[in-house]
Amino acid sequence: MHHSLPDQPKTLGADLRALRKSRGLTLADLADQLGRSVGWLSQVERDKSDLSISDLRQIADVLDVSVSMLFRHSAAPAHESGYIVRKPARRKIGSTIEGLVEELLSPDLTDDFEMVHSTFAPGSRITDAVSRPTQEVGYLVSGRLNIEISEVVHTIHPGDSFRIRGEAFRWSNPFPDPAVAIWVIAPPVY
Repeated sequence: MHHSLPDQPKTLGADLRALRKSRGLTLADLADQLGRSVGWLSQVERDKSDLSISDLRQIADVLDVSVSMLFRHSAAPAHESGYIVRKPARRKIGSTIEGLVEELLSPDLTDDFEMVHSTFAPGSRITDAVSRPTQEVGYLVSGRLNIEISEVVHTIHPGDSFRIRGEAFRWSNPFPDPAVAIWVIAPPVY
């Protein structure tokens, strides 16, 4: 019997299900990759079974997210849980791109969309265009950001917003200041 990890969110199972579905995996696909039974995984997704840290590491690895993404950094008080995300308690999404810090503003991944706070360091960029089966709207809070959508480059200024509907896109921040953007993404991809 595994003991529940102390800061395991109540919605860990629902988050795992959302991540699995966003990657187009069935229960059987994921269970197979983990070498576990569909029954066990189904229990985990319904929060009926606790995960050990090694289970969690393996699942995070297969879903290509950081283990920290699957945890709240500090448990919300019961009356705020699922409703309020305090700044110090934001979950880092754990981007693998140097110079990009992404934090989840949504309490969890159980909505039809997610809200993400992204900080792009000066000089940071992605080299390969990203294309994902989502609808996304970004709003630039501060700094400037170049966003290339379908091979057209746009310079975004504070107060500007932009939309991406599955098009290939890339971003870069060739400017001297960090750029801070708020993204709404549907369905959740992190």
